[in-house]
Amino acid sequence: MKVTIKLFAGLRKFAPEGGSDEIELELPEGATAEDAVSALGIPEGHAGAAFINNERADLTVSLAEGQVVGLIPPLGGG
Repeated sequence: MKVTIKLFAGLRKFAPEGGSDEIELELPEGATAEDAVSALGIPEGHAGAAFINNERADLTVSLAEGQVVGLIPPLGGG
């Protein structure tokens, strides 16, 4: 299945060389947002949140064909 990944803030550095921060990614059926993170080579813990079709979602949520997944790094502060 094909999904679109949008990388935000510091995660943009994981975009393919010369690519943009919006990536078409081919994943197996039943893949999760976490699988997309791994496929892009983003180290564990570097993607703090996912938004699937503009709705906040857990990284363990299964994806479907054509969905748009936004990934943001963990937010710090106090």
